[in-house]
Amino acid sequence: MRDRCETCPGRLSRPLSRREMLRSSANGFGLLALSALMAESTGGASPATGTAADGTAARPHFRPRAKNVIFCFLDGGVSHVDSFDPKPKLDELDGRPAGKIDNPTANKDRKWLKSPWKFRRRGESGLPVSELFPHIAGCVDDIAVIRSMKADLPIHATGVLFLHTGVNTAGRPSLGSWVNYGLGSENRNLPGFVVLSFGVVPCGGLENYSSGFLPARHQATMIAADGPPLPNITPGDGRAAIQRAKLDVLRRRDEVFAQSLGSSDAVESAIRNYELAYRMQSLVPDVLDLSRETAYTQRLYGIDSTVDSQRLYGIQCLRARRLIESGVRFVEITCPPGASNGAWDQHGNLKAGHEKNARDTDQAIAALIRDLKARGLFEETLIVWAGEFGRTPHSAGRDGRDHHPEGFTVWLAGGGVKGGLVHGATDDVGMHAVENVCTMHDLHATILHLLGLDHERLTYRFGGRDFRLTDVHGHVVREILA
Repeated sequence: MRDRCETCPGRLSRPLSRREMLRSSANGFGLLALSALMAESTGGASPATGTAADGTAARPHFRPRAKNVIFCFLDGGVSHVDSFDPKPKLDELDGRPAGKIDNPTANKDRKWLKSPWKFRRRGESGLPVSELFPHIAGCVDDIAVIRSMKADLPIHATGVLFLHTGVNTAGRPSLGSWVNYGLGSENRNLPGFVVLSFGVVPCGGLENYSSGFLPARHQATMIAADGPPLPNITPGDGRAAIQRAKLDVLRRRDEVFAQSLGSSDAVESAIRNYELAYRMQSLVPDVLDLSRETAYTQRLYGIDSTVDSQRLYGIQCLRARRLIESGVRFVEITCPPGASNGAWDQHGNLKAGHEKNARDTDQAIAALIRDLKARGLFEETLIVWAGEFGRTPHSAGRDGRDHHPEGFTVWLAGGGVKGGLVHGATDDVGMHAVENVCTMHDLHATILHLLGLDHERLTYRFGGRDFRLTDVHGHVVREILA
């Protein structure tokens, strides 16, 4: 480099040595270092977002269409050709060898299998729904069905992780964690991300609900499907003053420990979680106390059912409504235990298995839609109905279907979604998504968009690079937006 010429500031008069160059630009290097440290100290949050220290709500990137999400996770893989994607061609081909049609994933031993259930056009939109779902069929004018979903691998563990985290391997933050990180909870006394669980760990493990490399406070809080929502939620000594004193001692010791480490997200998150648990003690039992609901509402959700699995799923759906009504940002509902790899994983006993699962979930999900509408919450609550993949339109037997990521169905309803709509299509036998193909990254981008978050701007710096839920992929499915 050269010194600037005094008579012509735009030009350099002589070369600069490396030592002179470093000395003259030292302040610039310092500013670069400071900016990096500040980015790390804020957790790499996007300037438009980043939750407050106590986890309360932050500012979205733009005006949201929805404030909350209820994710109905149907583990195992619901058959698309038996639910929301009718295929008359399968009636014609039923029992014929699948290998006779150009189909690289089938072999000569497999045969096409028609649906055991009839489809009917329902609602003003005329959207076809299988007789498996008579209650949801009454709500078709409120839902947008995406028939062209496409995943990566026909394996439960990777498929469930892909649905929850956007990658096929463990270690990344869950969708709920990203939403919690971006927007926080609307109620500082409740967590931002809750999973209602039957105590069964899904394929892929608890990594599905992990905060990954995000601060630990963004991971899911697990709440039981029935009975006491959380263990040890009531103070053991029954005296708030004593418990508060114990918590203060614990907090001070943890703060000293964290300072001795220089910085520790795990310790700092533990401190916040202790405080949150303390505040939750007085609120969670009331929020999840379903005796406060009318007998009509409880019947609407099927909580009076004599079938235990149906009753428990109804409890979950009603608890989900009460949680989002109280300010929880993201609630996931899980299915009652079924097959070893997920309730909907019917390689055999398709008819019996899918009918049981539909009976367990259909009434309560439809009730959730109707209840949210009656309370004026539907337009600000996004409902997502999805599993990790679909099921093959062909079979090795006569009463079962296998894993099928090449084309399947999910649906969305509520905040910002156009109802009574079908988007995309599979081919005439349901083998491949062929029209308006929608990837998992597209689904995630759309969910974030409806919450007012730009999926390309919601990032977190980790390991020297900026990560996001959709990685370098994803497009908002604008055709389903109201």
